[in-house]
Amino acid sequence: MNRLLTASVLALATAIPAHAETFRWAATTDPQTMDPHAVSSAPVLGFLNNVYEGLVRRGRDMAIEPALATAWEPIGDGEGWRFTLREGVTFHDGAAFTADDVLFSYERASSEDSDVSSWFAPVSDVVVVDEFTVDILTSSPQPIFPDSIANWMIMDSDWAAANDAERPARDAENYATRNVNGTAAFMLESRQPDLETVLVPFDGWWGEVEHNITRAVFTPIQNSATAVAALLSGDIDLIDPVPVQDAARVNDADGVYVLDGIEARVIMLGYAHDHETLQNGGENIFADVRVRRAVGHAVNVPAILQAIMGGSAEAESQLVSPAMRGYSQPNAARPEYDQDLARSLIAEAGADGAEFTLSCPNDRYLNDEAVCQAIVGMLAQVGLNATLDAMPVSNYWPELRADNFDMYLLGWSPGTFDAEHPIRFLVHTNGERLGTWNFGGYSNPRIDEMLPMIQSEIDDTARQAMLDEAAAIIQEDVVYTPLYVQPLLWGVRDGIELTQRPDNFFILRWVSVGEAND
Repeated sequence: MNRLLTASVLALATAIPAHAETFRWAATTDPQTMDPHAVSSAPVLGFLNNVYEGLVRRGRDMAIEPALATAWEPIGDGEGWRFTLREGVTFHDGAAFTADDVLFSYERASSEDSDVSSWFAPVSDVVVVDEFTVDILTSSPQPIFPDSIANWMIMDSDWAAANDAERPARDAENYATRNVNGTAAFMLESRQPDLETVLVPFDGWWGEVEHNITRAVFTPIQNSATAVAALLSGDIDLIDPVPVQDAARVNDADGVYVLDGIEARVIMLGYAHDHETLQNGGENIFADVRVRRAVGHAVNVPAILQAIMGGSAEAESQLVSPAMRGYSQPNAARPEYDQDLARSLIAEAGADGAEFTLSCPNDRYLNDEAVCQAIVGMLAQVGLNATLDAMPVSNYWPELRADNFDMYLLGWSPGTFDAEHPIRFLVHTNGERLGTWNFGGYSNPRIDEMLPMIQSEIDDTARQAMLDEAAAIIQEDVVYTPLYVQPLLWGVRDGIELTQRPDNFFILRWVSVGEAND
């Protein structure tokens, strides 16, 4: 079978087979926690969207739609938002969902222990109006606030209190790390971190059942050859991703196909802006913008896309792709590949021959370690001597949070599909609720000043002008070096109907398991 599908052609379930099935899928990264407020990463949030729910959610087309709230409307003149909650919803243990759970989940998710606290930076208060009405008050008008909380998941306050999990455990563990009590279509049956996680349907779910799954088994498989073999043998129904080098072979094999698209995720290089020294004790060359600028000219992105990504990715100049709201057209050009210019900048900065560490995950992004290895070679050609430190993502995030890096690889998918999102997380000065993924410690007063104005501006032209200014500052200061937009390559067994979204979240309630067509 030869069937290469694009992101605009989604395999949508149109008819649910009468029989029900076990569904098995695999990815390179295991979600490091079952706690929905502990880690703001796609493997965690994407997986937990199957067991927890928020007030709103994203549909197949990424549009915001009702979930635990049936309606929402602005309060007064930009004072906040009123959410009308869905009645008759129960958690997996049978407890009733009420406004008290929303208030508790706000307090938990906005706490200093949470990795998603920046979602609530503009929130001044949450008021329970009655059992099924909640007002979320903001310090300024927030026209895109409902979009910004699509991945804010609601927990049962009584369950959390009974199990001593009233606050998230980001780099440690508590009861919520391995256990779940959500309201979504699937329940957690068993959890063996890094080995296997099993979900089963929640019979008491409030929504309309579109799937026919009786049991869903997730297995993290870091070795790509093993994952492909499992797909081709029929042991696995879906793998994410298919290695670029194996996409054609998988697509030509009998009984399987490749579902291909472009993710919303931009892959970039980050820097230790505020470190006094490098990890080896040497002068921090990355505090000098000339060195950061040199990196942009030294990395041959087109060569990486062709040789490592098989031509399936797209070069990028900003922290969001052109498909995102607020993308800055005046700043669409990325640095030209120019080794001579890179050498000149490095010489001006007195950094020729500098030695440092490039930190990189080896199981998080598509071909991440291979990309980093190629970058090491390219930097060496212009006089920067990087040592690659590649590691599993479960170790990677703690190392970045502990400032154990000089330069690092990062991928970012904006949860709101808006250019404001990475400014809030990646660029704003790290502080209470903001800049929570700004590992390098970059700080710019103008960026900090503009962020609340961008968030509250309702005039699209004025808002875009501020986003253009922010994009120009980010490029001029080389806060990050954007490389490319990551492709989506899923290997799917024939007979499986599903939806591939550009956020790379895999939603089980849209999966139908049928008979394969040989």
